[in-house]
Amino acid sequence: MSAFEETIGGIVNELLEDYEAEKGSDEVKIFNHPDKEIIIDILTSLRKIIFPGYFRNRDIKVYTMKSNLSMLLEDVIFKLTKQITIVLDNDEEDDAEILAKARAVSLEFVKRLRTIREYILTDVQAAYDGDPAAYSEDEIIYSYPGLFAILVNRIAHELFLLNVPVIPRMMTEYAHSETGIDIHPGATIGKYFFIDHGTGIVIGETTVIGNNVKIYQGVTLGALSTRGGQSLRSKKRHPTIEDNVTIYSGASILGGDTVIGRDVVIGGNAFITRSIQEGAKVSVKNQELRYNYDAAHPVERLEIEDDKAWFYVI
Repeated sequence: MSAFEETIGGIVNELLEDYEAEKGSDEVKIFNHPDKEIIIDILTSLRKIIFPGYFRNRDIKVYTMKSNLSMLLEDVIFKLTKQITIVLDNDEEDDAEILAKARAVSLEFVKRLRTIREYILTDVQAAYDGDPAAYSEDEIIYSYPGLFAILVNRIAHELFLLNVPVIPRMMTEYAHSETGIDIHPGATIGKYFFIDHGTGIVIGETTVIGNNVKIYQGVTLGALSTRGGQSLRSKKRHPTIEDNVTIYSGASILGGDTVIGRDVVIGGNAFITRSIQEGAKVSVKNQELRYNYDAAHPVERLEIEDDKAWFYVI
């Protein structure tokens, strides 16, 4: 045996000893974990089901909507049941019990697809109504990252409510990696939700968002502090945003007791840790700017409070 082979053999033995120690996250689970690629496949099929006129199923050569839909649903149920079986696996139930539970959860989930579709179609409408740069609903469905992130969240949220571990977070983190929009599957979001631009948005687990809410890039709906770690689990840590609220770019709204009332407008870069009464407009006082112009070209100055467009900072 060469010196190189001896070195590799020694490293392998050391790692095997380390694996055998079963240090929590290092515990070896051979093929006993959900498959990210299959999770993405499930999302792809669900997108075809929710938007049947936009995303054709090229793998299924059938010519009726009913047959195509049936095959897509069967594929989703089969794959989802398998993945849920994996994440529910434990030492207290036998394989048949886990499989039955996973199948029941999958069937309950697909029963909710009509509601998911109802909500996401309102989101498409909100994007079209709220964005003058949108020329058609087709453009929004095909290309808007905000709509994709919302769609994945609405799917993942239903699985989250069905107490499916791991998989909902895998779904939303996939959307996060694709769009730069981080929405926890636990977040509750009403109808007509519009994310404009979207990059850098963070929406925490216990956030509650009402109807007809619009947020821009860089917004954080987060917790005041997570220093309590696991002791804060299941507690309301993130804000509540009531109906008809607009939140402009870079704003941070923090805390589980923070409630943003109906019809509020939050200006760009605001940092909010207390509740705002309905109908208010919140802005950040403009910083003093220095302009280096010569005397022949004086600068016209306008106080930020006198500018009617002061809160439209996007």
